Amino acid sequence: MGALLALLSAFLFGISTPISKALLDSIPPFTLAGLFYLGAALLLLPAVLSRRATTDAKAHSKRGPMGLPTDKKNLRYLCGAVFFGGILGPLALLFGLKLAMASSVSMLLNLETVATAILGVVLFREHLGRWTIVANIGVLISGVLLSLEGGQPGIIGGLLVALAALAWGFDNHFTALIDGIRPAESTFWKGLVAGSVNLAIGLSTGVEVPFPPLIWLGALAVGGLSYGLSITLYVASSQRLGAVRAQMIFAAAPVFGVLGAVFGLGESFTYIQCLAALLIAASIALLFKDEHGHKHVHPSTTHTHSHRHDDGHHTHEHESLAAQVRHTHEHKHEHLEHDHEHWPDLHHRHNHD
Repeated sequence: MGALLALLSAFLFGISTPISKALLDSIPPFTLAGLFYLGAALLLLPAVLSRRATTDAKAHSKRGPMGLPTDKKNLRYLCGAVFFGGILGPLALLFGLKLAMASSVSMLLNLETVATAILGVVLFREHLGRWTIVANIGVLISGVLLSLEGGQPGIIGGLLVALAALAWGFDNHFTALIDGIRPAESTFWKGLVAGSVNLAIGLSTGVEVPFPPLIWLGALAVGGLSYGLSITLYVASSQRLGAVRAQMIFAAAPVFGVLGAVFGLGESFTYIQCLAALLIAASIALLFKDEHGHKHVHPSTTHTHSHRHDDGHHTHEHESLAAQVRHTHEHKHEHLEHDHEHWPDLHHRHNHD
């Protein structure tokens, strides 16, 4: 289920690149970034306001109004996600997109995979097997090839997209670590705060409001689907698979972006892009060769997140709730020591000597 969520998220995000390229003809980057993330917040507002699910009844101990975290740890993670993922990332992407081809930018976004992996090892205690390391090297090489296309504007655009990838790498880990609120709530706050900041900056520059207003409505719609729904699906996936593995599946997003650029914008598909695409496809395939399992310890802890009771880690029971039904509430884990294959999800961020 986690892999399917990541793939659907990739499709929604991938098609936003060629659409963004077209919208940049009418809307400047700051304003467009603001509209995208405000659109995300608007789409998720009904989900944030809803409190109908009875299984969420105990999930509010770490949440304030509209799901805003009340504990310092999750609030810090959310602030990091807002800055890196909602403000810095989209701005760098849109400014880079003005200088480079949409098809090349679509594939360059796979540098986010490399950034997520490096940050995961250095800062967030994730484990990478040898095939995952080789896969990330392949993605990095493809990014270098794509950045050389188009001369100096392509190089500058590529550097800006690389900055966006680094920002979203931080965002991926911060959002995967948030365990006190639901994915829709974390994405809502990211969209509301970051969207408001970028839109305010964009409007303060004195750029005239584009006409017709349907362009603005279109930007809000793209933001709702490609950033709101897509990010929510990715967060849910990363909590199940770990940020690095979810990101590797999400690396399929450029396929949809390239198809949109070629058939929607009339861009050509070059030999360099073809070679880069083959490298990326091979790198993603290598991900699934990795196996990771060893004896590990789960210390006693209490937290809130989406879970099931058939995963070997959630042994508490609910009357009239099947083990395979995913739900969210605050729960306690007793001390547990066992050996099984696992990925670096919320329960497996342990050290590896």
